[in-house]
Amino acid sequence: MAPTSTPQTPFGRVLTAMVTPFTADGALDLDGAQQLAAHLVDAGNDGLVINGTTGESPTVSDAEKDDLVRAVLEAVGDRAHIVAGVGTNDTRHSIELARAAERAGAHGLLTVTPYYNKPPQEGLLRHFTAIADSTELPVMLYDIPGRSGVPINTETIVRLAEHPRIVANKDAKGDLGRASWAIARSDLAWYSGDDMLNLPLLSVGACGFVSVVGHVVTPELRAMLEAHLSGDVQKATEIHQKLLPVFTGMFRTQGVITTKAALALQGRPAGPLRLPMVELTPDETAQLKIDLAAGGVQL
Repeated sequence: MAPTSTPQTPFGRVLTAMVTPFTADGALDLDGAQQLAAHLVDAGNDGLVINGTTGESPTVSDAEKDDLVRAVLEAVGDRAHIVAGVGTNDTRHSIELARAAERAGAHGLLTVTPYYNKPPQEGLLRHFTAIADSTELPVMLYDIPGRSGVPINTETIVRLAEHPRIVANKDAKGDLGRASWAIARSDLAWYSGDDMLNLPLLSVGACGFVSVVGHVVTPELRAMLEAHLSGDVQKATEIHQKLLPVFTGMFRTQGVITTKAALALQGRPAGPLRLPMVELTPDETAQLKIDLAAGGVQL
């Protein structure tokens, strides 16, 4: 059974986009995934996004994705919302992944804007609608033009929000003005998908975060959120400023690379990366240690 949700927070408020742990030889590490998922939920996450970009979804097979969703659900599915990433740039493939995630027991779907083929807005509308029509699961859009090459325009977001199963948006557009308009004109639950903008997006109506840095600072993210919700703007700002070195350090290169390095430094399951991702250099690891220490992260 899925954890309790509301229309305003259909997947909770604090979610981490979880890495996919691998063994030393590059195989899927299901035991490690269960251990990491349990740690993240114990740390205060309401939900986990599995098989997203930070989960190295482009290099994880469909069968591995299914195994991973099932393993994480077994570990924490009664305590956290498990959202399965099913986005591709092939609508038919995304529908297959969505139906597989539903069969596996996922509580929701994350659907990224199709990448590389750069569809027009009408194509985006039909793509997301077709995925939402294919299962009974609630859907979170994922708007990240820096990766996909095309934004979901505000008018398209408003139209998609009319679908009964499209209930949320993960915003990694980096445009507070567009976010403000889309939030004002729709009833979508809005989640920050850009850790540096977590607090600013709360101020214009976001309900929570889908975070990468949540791997190492979930308690701080929750404290910031709760301070904001209680009206303690000064405290929320102080936490945000304390976390600036973490936000910066974890994105000096691709987030999954630094996240796996940080988890390894803490002795948690992570493992190697699959090409084309590569490990940090010794100098980059040294800088990451400095960044994390400056933000109060214990290694």
